[in-house]
Amino acid sequence: MRMPEYDDLDATGLAALVRAGEVSPAELLEAAIERIEVRDPALGAVVDRLDARARARVDDLPDGPLRGVPFMLKDLKIQLAGTVTTNSTKLRVGRVSERSSALAERYEAAGMQIVGKTNTPEFGIMGITEPDLRDPCRNPWNTDHTPGGSSGGSASAVAARIVPAAHAGDGGGSIRIPASACGLVGLKPTRGRVTMAPFAAESWNGFVQEHVVTRTVRDSALLLDVADQPTPGEPYAAPPHAGAWVDEVGADPGKLRVALHRGALYADETHPECLAAVDAAAKALEELGHEVVEACPAVDVPRMVRAYFTVVASNIAWFCQETAREAGRRLSGAHFESATWLLALIGRSTPAPALIDAQAAINRAARETAAFFAQYDAFVCPTMAQPPVKVGQLALSKGEALQVGLLKTLPFKALLDVALDKMGGDKLAYTPNTQLFNQTGQPAISLPLHWSADGLPIGVQIAAPFGGEGRLLRLAAQLEEARPWAHRRPPGV
Repeated sequence: MRMPEYDDLDATGLAALVRAGEVSPAELLEAAIERIEVRDPALGAVVDRLDARARARVDDLPDGPLRGVPFMLKDLKIQLAGTVTTNSTKLRVGRVSERSSALAERYEAAGMQIVGKTNTPEFGIMGITEPDLRDPCRNPWNTDHTPGGSSGGSASAVAARIVPAAHAGDGGGSIRIPASACGLVGLKPTRGRVTMAPFAAESWNGFVQEHVVTRTVRDSALLLDVADQPTPGEPYAAPPHAGAWVDEVGADPGKLRVALHRGALYADETHPECLAAVDAAAKALEELGHEVVEACPAVDVPRMVRAYFTVVASNIAWFCQETAREAGRRLSGAHFESATWLLALIGRSTPAPALIDAQAAINRAARETAAFFAQYDAFVCPTMAQPPVKVGQLALSKGEALQVGLLKTLPFKALLDVALDKMGGDKLAYTPNTQLFNQTGQPAISLPLHWSADGLPIGVQIAAPFGGEGRLLRLAAQLEEARPWAHRRPPGV
């Protein structure tokens, strides 16, 4: 395969080769296209190839900090002029965007070459990437297993060295979960840090933040510099950061007081491999001179879980409605996946006071969590409660499919309430540790600090106070130096 050094270098390293004149953007583009052709058929990570568009631009790229570096966009929310963003829902197939999102414009202004779109579940609602619209996405470390979701395609492509970094989004863990599953760095920024202009002001009542999955901390920081620019009309304001984010990488974090939680935040059980990951992280932090104390934010978990699904269901109901309206079609469950339509039915049956009550619970938890971070500089726990599951393992069972079919026909409020309560008990058992920080808006990062006995990556999550990405980047870079991971490759890559 051409340019074997391509697989070893992160985005920062590839950009340095271009600046030094040692490689051209055209050579990097062809290296990426070759890897799509060779590696993606086994993965299903890339759902739209933009070879022709990238080749047409390759000799006229902006002279930005990442000039010539191949990159991919998640096929969800973000728009790129002249291309289709399907959100993995069939009513959007073929709908070409007339203009780009501000974030996509910033990526291209940095000189990056967008070579494709990546696989995602419908509307990004699952922690796996198995949409009905297309084939499931698979994990390069073991293709029997999921890469997580909803940014599963992006994580799979980066882990397989198809591109060094890819766009991702996170409304309940969708950057951190696939980063954990695929052995990558995944930072969810503070609420309001990264714009969704001009097509949206927010998503999921502010839960969603967009950023990237990368193999190194410095790439995550550099791409945050690309994304974090003032944007008029934003509904939220993240605390401004003085200087460049990339300058935080390698800076001394000082001695930190770190809270450690070995359990699951929104579930009851944690797999031994995930416990081993967080225990190893705690040991590394102590060796680096930090104080590690077992502690956890005290929030009303049952109320927060119900609040999470109430907000998500209400937003999914709106997304289904808007998608049908834009397509000129009557709103119908026939146009959407069963799990999506169930959430939409729950959302459509949710009265306004219930949504306000959910937001009140979230606001209270944000105050409580902020008070917690007044005592601790960072919070560490497993990113996921389980290692990556097998593809298909979290699909609807026959019994669940029958229940959903019944609810489609008889969407009684009492039955929908039962379904809402059941989601909290069943659907978060695999990924219960990420949602709190979407609800409160605080930044959190997943780092690939452990691999299971059978070779699957296991991530560790670190959260910081609102606006505390700098602290996360300093601490993450310190751990990266102490426990390096970027040299590790999936089998056959």
